[in-house]
Amino acid sequence: MPNVKILPYTPCGSVTAPPSKSDVHRAIICAALSGGRCTISPVALSNDIKATIGCVEALGAKTEIVNDVLTVDGTDIFKNKSAVLDCTESGSTLRFLIPIAAAGGVEAEFRGSGSLVTRPIGLYSEILPKISGQLKSGIYRVPGDISSQFISGLLFALPLLRGDSDIVLTSPIQSAGYINMTIRTMEKFGIEVDVTDTGWHVRGSQHSIPSDYRTDGDWSQAAFYLVSGAVNGEITVNNLNTDSKQGDRKIAELLREFGAEVIQEADSVTVKKSGMKAIEINASQIPDLVPALAVCAAFAEGTTKITNAERLRIKESDRLKSTAALINSLGGEAVELPDGLEITGGKSLIGGTAKAFNDHRIVMSAAVCAAGSQNPIICTDALSVNKSYPLFFEDYNSVGGKAQLID
Repeated sequence: MPNVKILPYTPCGSVTAPPSKSDVHRAIICAALSGGRCTISPVALSNDIKATIGCVEALGAKTEIVNDVLTVDGTDIFKNKSAVLDCTESGSTLRFLIPIAAAGGVEAEFRGSGSLVTRPIGLYSEILPKISGQLKSGIYRVPGDISSQFISGLLFALPLLRGDSDIVLTSPIQSAGYINMTIRTMEKFGIEVDVTDTGWHVRGSQHSIPSDYRTDGDWSQAAFYLVSGAVNGEITVNNLNTDSKQGDRKIAELLREFGAEVIQEADSVTVKKSGMKAIEINASQIPDLVPALAVCAAFAEGTTKITNAERLRIKESDRLKSTAALINSLGGEAVELPDGLEITGGKSLIGGTAKAFNDHRIVMSAAVCAAGSQNPIICTDALSVNKSYPLFFEDYNSVGGKAQLID
């Protein structure tokens, strides 16, 4: 895989946030389960989204994409009672579709590659009964401090069953924003989920309504640009819905807390460089923001402490270890904690060579570091950005970035 050489730069101008990968995953699944023809737009074909499209096709749905409009026809969903579902490296695809395939009575073989084969799915073997044939309705007890993708997978599956079901949390919920996003998307397709004191009640035998779905811009990807503006410059990111259910919209509030100048409009956010001070961050609801926030902390006076981020150890890389390694390799000061990071900032980075551990968010974080670096940065595994954001370097260069792939 090629590396990328990134020169120091001053961020400037405006960029459009790509479609939210999390939102697109959910829309594809709801469209496939609708039993009819739906359109989803805009859609960007990252590797993870290709995995979800391939898996719903394996279950019997038909898809077609023209420009950035994806058509999904779920008329024949579950027609295939035996299927191979290749999730490649997409944890969302795998965790969403395991209970869906079981609800559809499909004898499914799940395949994966890269880091996915080491990421946990053991919870499903604990909370799903040993089944032969179709999943049954009932009470599913789930710890709240696991990946929200397990809970979302159950929420997608349970309305398909004949009886009512309950998801009961056995510990406080983390990443609640992603679960709210799942419920919001389901509602767009006519499926109702009731919040209870202990979790969610899901009525069985619900029928989806085929819909045309408009996706949100991706706040987690926008965060990299917004942080770059806070570090050194001024950036506007368009296509950001301030009413989005994405928990990562909190990036605007956190950058303001750091001391950056943040201006929010109805569908855009502008961030300007200002004197930044260290803060404390509870990352339990926003784990995907941690690499970008760590870069911001590297340029903020004092020591920023990020906690409740232990689930990052089971991402594409051990993201606490890889984020700390990124900051330290470029001349910063980051200490890895059991559940987070401590970053002491307030000076420019030196630059140098950074290892990305084949993790898309580490590559994008390295690119943001160049906004405050004295010298060029060489980052490995450049094309890992294709997992979530294939056009990252093109968009990055359009707002002042200077990134070039090298051997």
